Amino acid sequence: MTILYSFRRCPYAMRARLGLALSEKSVQLREIILKHKPEAMIQASPKGTVPVLIEKDGHVVDESLDIMKWALEGSQLLKSATSTMHLLIKENDEVFKGWLDKYKYADRYPEHSEVYYREQGEIFLEKLERQLTDSNRLFSNEYSFADLAILPFIRQFAFVDINWFTNSKYQNVYRWLTAFIESELFLSVMRKYPTWLESNQEFIFPEK
Repeated sequence: MTILYSFRRCPYAMRARLGLALSEKSVQLREIILKHKPEAMIQASPKGTVPVLIEKDGHVVDESLDIMKWALEGSQLLKSATSTMHLLIKENDEVFKGWLDKYKYADRYPEHSEVYYREQGEIFLEKLERQLTDSNRLFSNEYSFADLAILPFIRQFAFVDINWFTNSKYQNVYRWLTAFIESELFLSVMRKYPTWLESNQEFIFPEK
């Protein structure tokens, strides 16, 4: 069976699990601890980051968006992903994520203050706020490929200082995120599993 190495709180791994949760495919889930990465995972993907998907034939997919596409292959959700959606995801991954990391770990980047890094991240929040003006989600009232790819990172940004985020001017983003983290979809991908070890029981994800 296809194997997925995952870490519950990693936004990239959340992406992979969200794609799988909305697909017809199942995997053998291996929940890991990033400080103790299994040798089998490192051998499959030397960069050592999650998620890592290993197909039955040994083919390795170790980029989160590619795992989403693998899971959602042939689905309307993937077919309806537009170039505009992909550009928004690209901005999330290549620009916003960098500011998110510096905001979350501001003590590691003393060149500027935490507030400065947050303000840089807010540039992307402002774009999302406008995008959410006329719909509950980014491109309609239904989840798109872009929603699923971006929401895990907005969640991480929000929880750096949840009081600030809750009371910020980004109320459309706040409602969008709140609906997501209260949804059955999100709860299903955030279920806690025991850490995988060579001798441990393995779990099928998602549970059908």
